[in-house]
Amino acid sequence: MARRGVGSLANIDLNLLVILRELLREQNVTRAAQRVGVTQPAASAALGRLRRHFGDELLERTRTGFVLSPLGEKLAAEIEPVYLSLERLFSPEPEFHPEDTEREFTILTNDYVLAAFGEQLSRTLHAAAPHARLSVKVAKGELPADLPETLRGIDAIISAPKSAFKVDEIHGRELFRDHWSCVVAADNPVGGRPRLADLERMPWVIPNHPDDGYPASSPLAPVLAELSTQPQVAVRVDSYQATPYFVAGTDRVAVMQHRLAAQFADRGDLRILPYPGDPPPIVEILWWHRKNTDERTHTWLRTVLSTAADGLREPERGIHGGYAAGADDLLPNPAP
Repeated sequence: MARRGVGSLANIDLNLLVILRELLREQNVTRAAQRVGVTQPAASAALGRLRRHFGDELLERTRTGFVLSPLGEKLAAEIEPVYLSLERLFSPEPEFHPEDTEREFTILTNDYVLAAFGEQLSRTLHAAAPHARLSVKVAKGELPADLPETLRGIDAIISAPKSAFKVDEIHGRELFRDHWSCVVAADNPVGGRPRLADLERMPWVIPNHPDDGYPASSPLAPVLAELSTQPQVAVRVDSYQATPYFVAGTDRVAVMQHRLAAQFADRGDLRILPYPGDPPPIVEILWWHRKNTDERTHTWLRTVLSTAADGLREPERGIHGGYAAGADDLLPNPAP
């Protein structure tokens, strides 16, 4: 079906946005109807109106069910921040009561942060707001290119500091710190305290490595900068938590965040060793758009996130990059 021109906003029934969101999420008319609270025929009729509006099938039938069309895939990637912005616009909360709120909070982060911080966040948020909903989006590799625009549509990003965050629209606060450790197989002949020279001769497993080189954007850039020669990358994997599985039973090494590496310490086929160099600490920052700085609900959310991280702050081992341990002030212009 050829796509036709989209009419003006004045000619659009914004109620269709609700069913469009669930259709794109569920890729199933019946389940979308259940989530919205309408009948299946009503959801089918809404899908028909959406197809006519966009001039596209959106959901395409296959032998095993429905799949998103290319336009459906594009809309699925764009609809969430639009929906959340409209929800906040038309459903303001003049009085915010955490114990009663059913608001959905959206956070973008990576799987390392979830491993180190996810359980504490879940417990703390549930205790403070048992009916609140949480949408956690897991970034693989690079963060979105337009970070201010991304933060306009979601509540927060939790990430290490990067130069892309150094813009006036973005504010930040330190959540927790970590340091690097080495993970090797139990029978690896390297000693209990490896040297940098040992790491240089061993093949590496590297998570979320942008390309075949050693770019400054690599999460391990501070570690790699300490080596006199760049290591051989034996495995690149788009997951921090999957990294140790490609070390076990091999002569490889992975340099990992200690909080994550420690979760594999009880495996008999792996050893967790101290990293021999002295790179800057790993600093994870809570980032948000400045438009939310004084918003009451968002201020409460930042307090919840900080409370959840209270037990995770790394003991001070030197200040790097302008971040003081336990800093509680805004960081609108962080160091790269």
